[in-house]
Amino acid sequence: MAKRRASKDHAKTKKTKGRVPASGAGRELVVLTGMSGSGKLSALKAFEDLGYYSVDNLPLELLPRFADLVQKSAEITHAALVIDVREGSRLDRFPEILKQVRKVLPTRVVYLEASEDAIVRRFSETRRPHPLGRGQTVISQIRAERKRLDPVRNVADILIDTTKFTVHDLRAHINAQFERGGSGEKNLTISVTSFGFKNGVPTDADVVFDVRFLPNPHFVPEFRKLTGKHPKVVKYVRQFPQTREFLDKAADMLTFLLPHYIKEGKSYLTVAIGCTGGQHRSVMIAEELKTRLSEAGYRVKAAHRDMPR
Repeated sequence: MAKRRASKDHAKTKKTKGRVPASGAGRELVVLTGMSGSGKLSALKAFEDLGYYSVDNLPLELLPRFADLVQKSAEITHAALVIDVREGSRLDRFPEILKQVRKVLPTRVVYLEASEDAIVRRFSETRRPHPLGRGQTVISQIRAERKRLDPVRNVADILIDTTKFTVHDLRAHINAQFERGGSGEKNLTISVTSFGFKNGVPTDADVVFDVRFLPNPHFVPEFRKLTGKHPKVVKYVRQFPQTREFLDKAADMLTFLLPHYIKEGKSYLTVAIGCTGGQHRSVMIAEELKTRLSEAGYRVKAAHRDMPR
C-alpha cells in the first residue's frame, strides 16, 4: 500500500492490493475514519442513503468478523462503517487488521480531515466535547488526535478535506464517487467566484483570473446600479471581441487543467474571477464559465462575494 501523503483539499485514490475471493465480487466495505469534526457521521448518512448497510463506531477487533458477515450475507452486499479515535491505542493495529479484511472483501478506507480552524469552529457551533475528553483545550486535542490517527491516514485510499465543504457538498462528493454505476471520472466540485480587487483576492482561490481589461459597465450610467446578472449588462460585456476570446481561452484552459487536478486527487477547486468592484464584469464572466463547465459535465456552483444583494 502506497504511503504517499495527500495535500490539503485533495481526495487521493490509491489502488488496493491483495486478492479477493470470487465470492466477494460485487461487494464492498467502506471504512470511514478521520478527524473528529470532519463530517464522518454526515458521510455515513450519505452512504446509508446510497444503500450501504451502515454502522457507527464498530470495535476494531470486530472488523474481520464484520467483513466475513458481509461476504457471506444474502442481504448485505455493500457496507460502510466508522472507526475513529474512540478506539484509543487499538488504532495502532488498524493497518494489520486492514490487510486481513482485504483478503476477504474489497475494502476502501476513506479518511476525512479539515483545517484546525474549521474543526474548532464546528466544535464551537455544536457545543459538543472532543472525544479525547475535556481536560485540555480543543486545539491541543485536535493536534493530539491528528498525530494518533497518522498510521490510519497513511493507509487510506481516499483522503477528503472537508474544510470548504457544506454538508450538501460532502454528500454530493460521496454520491459522485460511490454511487453504483457512476464513473467518478469528474469527481470534482468547482466553485466559480466573482470578487472585487478593491476588497482583496479570496484567500481560498486556487485559480485567479483578472478581467479588469474588459470595458467597465460601471461608467455607463444606466448600468451602474445593475449587476453582471442583468441581461443588459451581459449583452454589453459580451459584445466586445476580447470578451468572447477570453471566455473561449479561459474555458479551454480550465477543461485542460481539470482532468489533471482530478488525477492528482483534488476534490474541490475555487476559480476566482476579479474586476474592480466585483459587481459587473467578474459576475458576468463567472456565470458564463459556470455554464460552460457545467456543459462539459462538471459539478459547478457560482458565488458572488462582492455583488450587491
